[in-house]
Amino acid sequence: MYYDKLFKNFPIIEDDDILMKQIEKQDLSDYVEINMNEVLYRFKPGEPRKTIAAVENIIGHHERDFYKKIIINLGIYLKKDNNKMVGVAELFDFDTKVSAATIGYTLNQNYWGKGIATKTTALLLNYLFNEIDVNRVQAFVMPQNEKSKKVLLRNDFIKEGTIRQGNYWKGRGIVDLELYSILKPEYSYKKS
Repeated sequence: MYYDKLFKNFPIIEDDDILMKQIEKQDLSDYVEINMNEVLYRFKPGEPRKTIAAVENIIGHHERDFYKKIIINLGIYLKKDNNKMVGVAELFDFDTKVSAATIGYTLNQNYWGKGIATKTTALLLNYLFNEIDVNRVQAFVMPQNEKSKKVLLRNDFIKEGTIRQGNYWKGRGIVDLELYSILKPEYSYKKS
């Protein structure tokens, strides 16, 4: 069962440019840049953290949630930039009955527009389809988040529709979300 493979060990997903792995305490200063930035929370649930201690606490929660088999949070590191952590990739909402997983990503604002989210998504798809053997990968995007929609479309996701006032996001209230998905038979790995 793919679920057991997913949670055997924290995944390490990489290519020549990007490394995704468990977020650790030594990543705190990079993680603070992401979690205390209000701009990044415009299109994601929750609210920016107010203190460094609050951000540090999140790192422990990631490990706890992994061992509870709830969500996998991976740091996105740039190899050419001395393995600086520039974002977070998320794998969650695993449905073993239909062999599906949901992905998400957040990038440090200073690294937008460089193709990192597109490449990260391609690596996640390769991992989920070819190593874990899921059949469906999906992502939810706020309708106003044009950049994220482009990332998904560049990775051959199909927009399935809009879930109108169907989700409650902490810090946002009730929101509309667009649903994008890709199925394993539709997928072919594109190395950038």
